[in-house]
Amino acid sequence: MEKIILVHVTGGDRPGLTAELAQVLAEFEIDVLDIGQVVIHNFLTLGILIRLPSDSQPVLKDLLFRAHEMGVTMKLHPLAESEYATWVEAADKQRHIITLLARSISSKQIAAITNVVSEAGLNIDTIHRLSGRVPLDCSDYECSRACVEFTVRGTPPDIAAIRSRFLDISAELMADIAFQEDNVFRRNRRLVAFDMDSTLIQAEVIDELAKEAGVGEQVAAITEAAMRGELDFKQSLRKRLSLLNGLDESVLQVVADRLPLTEGAEKLISTLKNLGYTIAILSGGFTYFGNILKEKLGLDYVYANELEIKDGKLTGKAVGDIVDADKKAELLQQIAAEECISLQQVIAVGDGANDLPMLNLAGLGIAFHAKPKVKKGARQSISTLGLDSILYLIGLSDRDLD
Repeated sequence: MEKIILVHVTGGDRPGLTAELAQVLAEFEIDVLDIGQVVIHNFLTLGILIRLPSDSQPVLKDLLFRAHEMGVTMKLHPLAESEYATWVEAADKQRHIITLLARSISSKQIAAITNVVSEAGLNIDTIHRLSGRVPLDCSDYECSRACVEFTVRGTPPDIAAIRSRFLDISAELMADIAFQEDNVFRRNRRLVAFDMDSTLIQAEVIDELAKEAGVGEQVAAITEAAMRGELDFKQSLRKRLSLLNGLDESVLQVVADRLPLTEGAEKLISTLKNLGYTIAILSGGFTYFGNILKEKLGLDYVYANELEIKDGKLTGKAVGDIVDADKKAELLQQIAAEECISLQQVIAVGDGANDLPMLNLAGLGIAFHAKPKVKKGARQSISTLGLDSILYLIGLSDRDLD
């Protein structure tokens, strides 16, 4: 009668260890039903699920002897056929990915996440680190960020409730926690659309223009209320623009020269371009500044509002339709259709209430350093790290990028 046995090996890692154990199995022509291995700080944990013939003593004896020779610990766990059948059936259960982002990983963060997973009746399949190895004297940006990815299996009873719990934990423990379905689209995104102001750049352009016009405080107050969703975007934009009437056109370049890119923006965009992504700006800001970014970063599309200029002066009006929340969503669908890309393959990133329709239309919508209302309305959010941390959400590791 055949036997199913899980071979569990632990001990110091070294080159050739797995090969030597596999060679023992090969000599007896043993079937391998599953295999998994992880190494943490040169300590190996290896599992091999094997099917043995009725006369299993010789192979088990040789395995144990070889493990003894290599100085590792080996334990053998026999499994009943019913246990194996249950395990096989579990392969059809839904899978989700939980991504933990933080400046550093703490045990409190891990405990909080795994408690939510347990309470939801989900089972953790794998846990692995996507960020690089951290030196003890870490001080720069590249090593002051961390990411751990959990693969969980099962049917969540209430996805919205899980995301809400993770949002609360994120605020309490200075971390971001994403919860995504593990499907083919997650690993095959093709289009990313960014809001511009306070997302791709660390400023609200209209506020900067207002400072030059001497109406900074008035415009900033209107901008803040609009981003919180307290004012209609079109009306608020027209009101703010009217305060810029008469501003000299030359001021636009002065403001453009001092606009800082958001942390991680250049790394994210260059990486996505190398991977063949189409990249767009969909902004309630202005085309003048969006086109500068398009040229600097090599973007494919820019849709924003065009400032009306006459005789070298701003008129305080916009030309054509205003790009508001509904227009952003419409443009996102338009670009996806033109590029023959499913909306499930789209990433959208924004910080304001006028970004929410776009964020919820995309397969991966991310509220970036956003207000609480926007975080709550979006499926995913990032508040602790830079834009390049989005690469972790699509499953890329620091090693992949290196």
